[in-house]
Amino acid sequence: MSDSKGVSPFAGWPGQKSAKRMLHIRRCQHLKLITKTFVSLIHFKASRHVKLILPRTFAFKELRKSWFSIHSLLGDKNIILMGPPGSGKTTVGKIIGQKLGCSFIDVDDDILETTWNMTVAEKLKDVGNEQFLEEEGKALLNFSASGTVISLSGSNPMHDATMQHVKKNGIIVFLDVPVTDIIDRLNLVKIDRIVGQNSGMPLKEILQYRRQFYKKWYDVRIFCEDGASAEVIADKVFDAVKRYQDVDSETFISTRYKSKHPAEGISPKHFSDAVIEGLASDGGLFVPQKEFPKLSCVEWKSLVGATYVERAQIILERCIHPVDIPAFKLGEMIETAYGENFACSKIAPIRHLSGNQFILELFHGPTGSFKDLSLQLMPHMFAHCIPRTCNYLILVATSGDTGSAVLNGFSRLSSSDKQRIAAVTFFPENGVSDFQKEQIIGSQKENGWAVGVKSDFDFCQTAVKKMFNDSDFTGFLTIEYGTTLSSANSINWGRLLPQVIYHASAYLDLVNQGFISFGNPVDVCIPTGNFGNILAAVYAKMMGIPIRKFICASNQNHVLTDFIKTGHYDLRKRKLVQTFSPSIDILKSSNLERHLHFVTDRDGKLMTKLFQQLENQQHFQLERIIVEKLQQDFVADWCSEENCLAAINSTYHTSGYILDPHTAVAKVVADRVQDKACPVILASTAHYSKFAPVIMQALRIKEINQTSSSQLCLLSSYNALPPAHEALLERIKQRDPKYHVCAPDVNILKDHIETLIQSHFMKVF
Repeated sequence: MSDSKGVSPFAGWPGQKSAKRMLHIRRCQHLKLITKTFVSLIHFKASRHVKLILPRTFAFKELRKSWFSIHSLLGDKNIILMGPPGSGKTTVGKIIGQKLGCSFIDVDDDILETTWNMTVAEKLKDVGNEQFLEEEGKALLNFSASGTVISLSGSNPMHDATMQHVKKNGIIVFLDVPVTDIIDRLNLVKIDRIVGQNSGMPLKEILQYRRQFYKKWYDVRIFCEDGASAEVIADKVFDAVKRYQDVDSETFISTRYKSKHPAEGISPKHFSDAVIEGLASDGGLFVPQKEFPKLSCVEWKSLVGATYVERAQIILERCIHPVDIPAFKLGEMIETAYGENFACSKIAPIRHLSGNQFILELFHGPTGSFKDLSLQLMPHMFAHCIPRTCNYLILVATSGDTGSAVLNGFSRLSSSDKQRIAAVTFFPENGVSDFQKEQIIGSQKENGWAVGVKSDFDFCQTAVKKMFNDSDFTGFLTIEYGTTLSSANSINWGRLLPQVIYHASAYLDLVNQGFISFGNPVDVCIPTGNFGNILAAVYAKMMGIPIRKFICASNQNHVLTDFIKTGHYDLRKRKLVQTFSPSIDILKSSNLERHLHFVTDRDGKLMTKLFQQLENQQHFQLERIIVEKLQQDFVADWCSEENCLAAINSTYHTSGYILDPHTAVAKVVADRVQDKACPVILASTAHYSKFAPVIMQALRIKEINQTSSSQLCLLSSYNALPPAHEALLERIKQRDPKYHVCAPDVNILKDHIETLIQSHFMKVF
């Protein structure tokens, strides 16, 4: 329990540099698929890409050999336990060593005190805090071990050179014990060797200060809940290490993959592959091959008082294999994504509206919509996953909010990343609100462009999918320009996954604020057209959040509501209607395929049949047994334009809160179908300022025929809830740049894409 438990420089891991190089190779595996029909051209056009098309299984061949020894879990590697004093590193380490039949080294007792010939406490008293850290670090830099379990001191992580030495040769396991539990444990014994203890700083502050160093170095984290035995923690360490070593344990398949035995005859896709490729080559969407990871009740409870960033890190660590994105790098991305660019420090706060209804405010990001919760993070994950020598063009179809969120998110990448990653957003020229249109074209940066299309969202989305599936076109771009297409719509797994966080966080906030106890169920009501937002709530439930019912709220384009009620997805004689809630003016719901894949027990053959039928015949019908399974969790209804306006008006006059039109749709539907005994969370997907004319009409404000800027200023003067969105107010002061408008012709869109690639990527070279 001392403050200096061991470091271990370990005998060389068969080349971490080579492992990184092989990971780089694996991340370009998808290029093999794109370019396989162009083999004859590769010898003179793409020599620099040849090394990038080796399969990931080859990339990790040596890694698997090393870690999956039949004689030992460790082989010649070390398990390094890290954590604060009192976290149980020594006790747990001894148990692990015994189970593995390998040596255990306690840095304090076996290295430091032996080297110094005095106790750690005596050394600390003799040289002081700063000098102690230096001498502690030096004592470990010449130490090496292999196949050993090592317990670091509590202060080792504060010495960079030591930790870099340690990290080269093993897995660092962070025993994450709540600070309050550590203090309780340390109060039971006299501890006189904690660095900083003699400075007068309270122990709680010392422990909280150190967390930044633990977070910087760990490979895997173990939650050590109060009351858990050392044996239980040791078993968790085993499981975490096994997961870390098994690079093929978390793979993805297409929703249209037809085998009942996914491992047969295919190379698996990994998280990086799914993020890079966006859409599966067979036209399906990527989904996890195994079940979603689940947090225990105790683990969820430990997050009740946590920040949004802390919750995000825990959730995403469980969903993203550390080989794809290391934990420390993921933490950096999360902190960057959910920082000062959000107007509210809580990121996605929940507010009590009335009765048993609560508003989940998802509009505090820089573009004022729920899309920011994903698209401030996804670009950083994407940039990490792609190889350094490839260019990528992100194609996005938007029904309103996605476009500006994508352009804003990708514009925040580093300068070097912006040279190799660019984004194009296609939006229906006359199918979004005036403010949304101004915002989309005003969000154009040096690596992002807006393209208006003289059609509706469904055409834009279908056109993007057709371009992805056109191997001649994608292959030509790869060979001619070294550029690969990808997506940032919710068809991309990297875009959908972060949305799980805010649904889980909303529930935890209700618990934290005392409205419910953990374990009590809630309903969620979500205005949806593409099914991504509500699907993310389904995934939150799979991870252990007790959501009872998913209420699908539609506007007058209520194809999803009709489908949930009947099992018949029918687009025949159905035309898209422009409504006050344009972001859900959608008829072809892409993410529905992911959920149907789940409720049909991963029947890829059926998914292929249904969605080909939808494409060719404009409808499909589910069997009754599947409809009943769907209806166990889902209820649905739709809202008229009149009811939407009425809900905005009545809510404002009863509570002083202004709903945007999409949230009003959810409010109307929730009022109609909600079980009043169960709390319901309404997903507020956009700030009302983006729809000023509709709000003014609903509130019967006469000065409607103004510019969008004056309307926005007028609404902000009402001092209503939620407060005015400063980033949106700032947006209206900017001059809108020029943008391109295209006819609804896929070939014309292709030509424009090629022109953009030539102007952006070719000048880099």
